[in-house]
Amino acid sequence: MQRARLTRYGLLSVTGSDARAFLHAQLTNDIENLPAERSALAGWCSAKGRLLASFLVIPSPQGFLLQVARDLAQPVAKRLAMFVLRSKVNVSDESDAWAQYGVWDVEWEKRDVGWAGDIVTVRAGERRFLQIGPVAQMTEPANADEVEWTLQEIRAGRPLITGATQDQFVPQMVNFEALGGVDFRKGCYPGQEIVARAQYRGQVKRRMVHARAPAGVALQPGQDFNGGTVVNVAPSEGGSELLAVLPI
Repeated sequence: MQRARLTRYGLLSVTGSDARAFLHAQLTNDIENLPAERSALAGWCSAKGRLLASFLVIPSPQGFLLQVARDLAQPVAKRLAMFVLRSKVNVSDESDAWAQYGVWDVEWEKRDVGWAGDIVTVRAGERRFLQIGPVAQMTEPANADEVEWTLQEIRAGRPLITGATQDQFVPQMVNFEALGGVDFRKGCYPGQEIVARAQYRGQVKRRMVHARAPAGVALQPGQDFNGGTVVNVAPSEGGSELLAVLPI
């Protein structure tokens, strides 16, 4: 079993009796019908349909946890809270209070989201899982590097929107609809009309692909790459591997 401490992610907590309805009205996926044993990818868009953040939405006994890029956690929590209005919802940045680990090369035959006390295990792929819990309770040491987890996420084609790529892509540009992160049957959310128009009128002219760069080529999210934009990148043997949005 390999286990790496993940520092690239932050964590938001959304609680209160209206938390489910609030998130359903804000995010690109169907949160209203998300069962307790399942997680979901979802995006949060601007009025122009551009992704302000990408989330892994995890149901919790108190509401929901939203895994998000670490550099976006605080500003996104603050901005998302502006839309609460009179709803009974509390949005808070719990990034410093919770530890996150990537675990792989291990079998897990239980449901996709499983809580054991305050610690949650979330299926992330074939023999890959997230473990998230309060810092004081996450005492098992790491034996692997976070870069290995990031590479697996890149190879799985799972984008993470960061500050460098915020407000640049409609969800389809990063293949969010193919990953199950967009529900086109649900009701309105910010940018919904533009996202739907891009889907049904074939207006997406850029798409995310997995690519490699040779050694000596330093790349960062948001940087130009072959006429497109780097989304995520990690070093690998002989250079680096990346997800990049390129013209079709």
